[in-house]
Order: sequence, then structure tokens, then C-alpha cells
Amino acid sequence: MSQHAVVIGGGIIGLATCFEFQEAGFEVTLIDPDPISGATHHAGGMLAPTAEVQYQQHELVPLMRESAQLYPDLIRRVGQHTDLPTGYRTEGTLLIGADRADGQHLTELIDYVKAADLDIEPLTTRHARQLEPGLSPRIVKVAAIDGDHQLDPRLFARALYDAVLSRGAQHIREAVETITPQAVGLTSGKRVAVESTGVVVLAAGLGAAKITGWFDGEHPLQLRPVYGDIVRVRVPEALQPLTNRVIRGFVEDRPIYVIPRDDGTVTIGATSREDSPHPRTSAIHDLLRDAIRVVPGIEETEFLEATCGARPGTPDDLPYLGVVREGLIISTGYFRHGILLAALGAKSAVELATGQEASTSVAACNPFRHAASTINV
Repeated sequence: MSQHAVVIGGGIIGLATCFEFQEAGFEVTLIDPDPISGATHHAGGMLAPTAEVQYQQHELVPLMRESAQLYPDLIRRVGQHTDLPTGYRTEGTLLIGADRADGQHLTELIDYVKAADLDIEPLTTRHARQLEPGLSPRIVKVAAIDGDHQLDPRLFARALYDAVLSRGAQHIREAVETITPQAVGLTSGKRVAVESTGVVVLAAGLGAAKITGWFDGEHPLQLRPVYGDIVRVRVPEALQPLTNRVIRGFVEDRPIYVIPRDDGTVTIGATSREDSPHPRTSAIHDLLRDAIRVVPGIEETEFLEATCGARPGTPDDLPYLGVVREGLIISTGYFRHGILLAALGAKSAVELATGQEASTSVAACNPFRHAASTINV
């Protein structure tokens, strides 16, 4: 009897998980009413374990590093099952400090990154502007990270979706209400039976906190929405490419990133807040002003859109990834690292489902670590 995986959630985590289960020989059912419409739609897409290093988040570093190493092979394998583009680029990242205080911030970050045994190379501003003439001559500090890559999340998610459907995955366009050992209950009242040879993966992002039936007591997943604004602009043909590398850094201590895409657009972001699900005018103003401060040519671009996405945060910013009972795996709470960690999350879900030894770094992601008195069933 063939093995069957039911994956709840059609963002990049769920879609990558579907793909990896197919690679392992499973039949796959995807359940999501509107795939690629959540956090994935609003993400930057930087595969940047070095640039994403945060102070006092040591347990995230091995997760990010391992997942980044998995991505080139994942991109290659997905490309064997779809002709759709992924937006995958490997030019690297430049980290910049806009003024003297930002330069000191960057110096301290470089030291911290090196202490984490990650590769980063300080550059002179002259050298940086030779590499990227579009950079402002006013920047005061630069470092290069050649190993940090990027993809276009919307494109890659569509490529994953196309790949899993082309390999025979069933897609149920409904929302999930409950999970029991026998079935997945849909909000329509229908039930998707869970076979004795099957596994369910709950990868529904923030929606996972609304799904019940698999635990006793209070909900063990302490998920919260963390909103981030994204701005997209189009570069006039005469100015292309505005930059080849991702430009990240600090302007008056505000984080900023500028991501060039293959289609001549640029994605700008880096805001993070927990108060409003809609694009905030002040945040969009700050993003555009700070992006122009580091890459002045952005002032000449065409404004396309401003959106705001809700990322699933946890109390310690680590994902929830692990087996919670036989046949049920939780894979959510990836916060602002969902795109980067998708490769590792998908691979780990298959390892957990098939009894293989999962990465040691996943041990810190126990889905019950924040549950006070919850008993899994």
C-alpha cells in the first residue's frame, strides 16, 4: 500500500513539504483554500543565513545555515518538474551603514557574524561602489556576503505548486477546522480520511492556531501575527540593472533591504510591527526614503504596489517543527525566516514521518515547548 501525506497549508512551507514527500514516494493531498496568498506573497525571499543573524538567537543560526545549503539542490529538483521560473539568484549581498552611527552598528554586527563562524568580508566604500555603481556615495561602511542568495517567493511558490500538481498531487480548496487520528475535518463539514499508512503535516502558518482536535487543554501553539510592509517598484529600462546584489543595511538605525529581481522590478522592505494588518503610510514613506538614501536611483522608478503580510511569530522566534503524535507533524511559526527555512522544514518533515534521523538543530523546535499543561493526543 502506498504511503499518503496530507499537507495543510499552501504557502512556501506547505508546498515545499508536498514536493519533498513526493520525492520520497508519497501520494500527496494539499489542503488550502487559496495557496500562495499568505506570508509567502509578501516575503522578500532572501536566502541569507549570514545577513539574517540576530543577536541572542543562537539556535536559529544552524537552522538557517543548513537550510541555505539545501536550496541549490531543491531549486534544481523543482526545475525537473516545471518550466516556471523561480527567480533564484546568487550574486550575494552587500551590507551597508548609511551614516557614522550606522557604520558602528555594522561593525558590531560584522564581529558578531564572524563569532558565529559565518563568512563576511568588509569592503571599502570605493570598492563597493565599483561593484555596485548605483550605491550612494554617502554610505560610510560596507561588507560583502557572497554566500547569501535570493529567490522570488511568488515565482518559486508558483513553480512548487505547478511541480506538485504535475506529479499528481490532489488539491482540496477548503479550510481545515479539526485534525483527529482518523480524519482531517474541513469547515464545510466534509472529512478527509487519514489512512493507516498516512501522515498529516500542519503547515498552515498563522491558521494553525485555529485548528483543533489534536490536543487537550489550551492550544499549544503560541502564534502571533508580525506584520511587514513590502514595496515593489519598476526600474526604467535605461537604469537597469539598478543593482545586481541585494543591498541590506541600516539608515538611522532602521533596517532596509533592496532586492533586484530578474523582471526589472525591485522589492523594498524590512519593517516589522504587531499593530496593524494594512500597509502603513509612515512605514511606506520610511522604506522609500531609506531605500533612496542607499540607492538613489530608486527615486526614478515606477511605483507598483505596497502590501502588508502577517508572518507567524513564536515567543522565541524559533519555528514549531516536530511530531506531536503518531501520524501528525507540526511545521509552522517560521516568523521572518519562512522562505529561508522552507527547504529544511520540508526535508525534516519527511525525515520525521519516515523515522529517519532528523537534523539535530530541529530539536530546539519542539511544538510543545510553550505549552504549560497540554497533553498531546
